[in-house]
Amino acid sequence: MQKIVTPVLVIHGGAWDIPDGEVQAHLDGLRKALDVGWGLLSRGKSALDAIEETVAAMEDDPTFDAGRGSVLNTDGSVEMDASIMDGRTMDAGAVAALRNFPNPVRIARRVLENTEHILLAGPGCEAFARQQGFHQVPVEELLTPRELKRLESLIRDGAFKTPHAFGQKRGTVGAVAFDGNGHIAAATSTGGTPKKIPGRVGDSPLIGCGTYAENGVGGVSCTGWGESIIQVMLAREVAEQMRSHTDAQQAAESGIRVLHRRVRGLGGVICIDAMGKIGISFNTPRMARGYIREGMKESFTAMD
Repeated sequence: MQKIVTPVLVIHGGAWDIPDGEVQAHLDGLRKALDVGWGLLSRGKSALDAIEETVAAMEDDPTFDAGRGSVLNTDGSVEMDASIMDGRTMDAGAVAALRNFPNPVRIARRVLENTEHILLAGPGCEAFARQQGFHQVPVEELLTPRELKRLESLIRDGAFKTPHAFGQKRGTVGAVAFDGNGHIAAATSTGGTPKKIPGRVGDSPLIGCGTYAENGVGGVSCTGWGESIIQVMLAREVAEQMRSHTDAQQAAESGIRVLHRRVRGLGGVICIDAMGKIGISFNTPRMARGYIREGMKESFTAMD
């Protein structure tokens, strides 16, 4: 009997100690992004198209630590990372340490489609983006008063250490989709960690660390303390669990246990397995997350 394939979309907007005063903005941003992605999936568009547009919608929302809401480097600059992966072909594109482009995920998609490479970084990546028709914006368009205030506070705090910064913004965004043709895709985008050194690259643009997608296995997007996620290659860890026929929820929970047990890491993960089942797990105080699938009257969103 042929398996019936129905579209699914799951997203995250970061795993950290999201303040009560920012909860509603996160929930609103998640719903808007889900509406964008689901509008495409429900019309028969590909998982790859859906996740690009979903993540771009969150990059445009200054609530999240991606695109226009990115945290600042210690020198006041903004550098962003993103990746996107097509589970149908296992092709991927990624950008790192990208300055002054509001939608890194769109540039990552061009790396996937228009180069023989997977990851471009720094000035070379920026030159490629311009060649592809993207326009840099003044850094002031990416700065929010909230992030300037946070940076000033962090610089004054000599005891600040990134792994324990869960009272500070860490709203990396990501999406995983399963389309009506049974194809899976995943994408992740971030402005990085608070008080980071210019040039720092986290897990988000690294395939197998922050993002992974493979038809017949599943798709994964991660968020949290990037250095620890890289150390355990969290996206691959979750994907390998699904490859061994562990369902998505069990795979997500297992991945977060591995993250904490091996390196005392803090973060979250979303995934969809080859059967279209959703998995979500985190070990931070809150994680902004949501999903929608065929048959639901409205999307689900949550924080705690």
